[in-house]
Amino acid sequence: MSGHSKWATIKRKKGKADDARGRAFTKLIKEIVVAARAGGGDPDSNSHLRTVIDKAKSANMPVENVTRAIKRGTGELEGVTYEEVHYEGYGAGGVAVLVEGLTDNKNRTISDVRHIFTKNAGTIAENGAVGWVFESMGLITVDKSVDEETVFMTAIEAGAEDVDTEGEEYEITCPLSEFEAVKKAMTDAGFEMTTSEPTRLPSNTVKIEGKQAEQVLRLIDALEENDDIQKVYANFDIDMEEMAALMEE
Repeated sequence: MSGHSKWATIKRKKGKADDARGRAFTKLIKEIVVAARAGGGDPDSNSHLRTVIDKAKSANMPVENVTRAIKRGTGELEGVTYEEVHYEGYGAGGVAVLVEGLTDNKNRTISDVRHIFTKNAGTIAENGAVGWVFESMGLITVDKSVDEETVFMTAIEAGAEDVDTEGEEYEITCPLSEFEAVKKAMTDAGFEMTTSEPTRLPSNTVKIEGKQAEQVLRLIDALEENDDIQKVYANFDIDMEEMAALMEE
């Protein structure tokens, strides 16, 4: 399990991931709008939209919010136009950081992101500096209360590339081309997925500890708390116990 995935798992289990419910909804609404605009408002023919709607359901977003966001995306309702933004940089210890966002004001967003990096011992880099470190994959996590062999066989037979059993959850990764098939197989088998989304996984990691670990986690949290930022990926490797201890501070 990647360091960033471990951090997300710890936050979720402690109830600290997206503490502000409104912030979580705002980000999901933006993603629904953009997905509907790009591929249409029918989730049966728009896999990206279907994935985001599933995330919205998991976050207990009201159905009317989802419907309104889809209509804004398809043009049935007026709304703000969001642009995709992409930033790359480094955290303490040379950790690679990849940031993806949706914004209606690029100048505001780059200014905010640059400030967050600087404040947390990081630096913004040119696009392409660290993007090569991350590979686009499908990610599904399942609670370890279910049988390991059954999870493994179901996932692999459906097209998964790997099932990591080292963390607190089973972490299933697969090529994006197999993501929908693997997700359907897990659902049909009755497994409750705690995460199911496209992601970017690092091809290498940077081991950090102490002050550098604290600085990197503060950087990640600050970026994820920004309303214009949808996803943050980083290739840090921090001891699980140290991450849990830092969460308590």
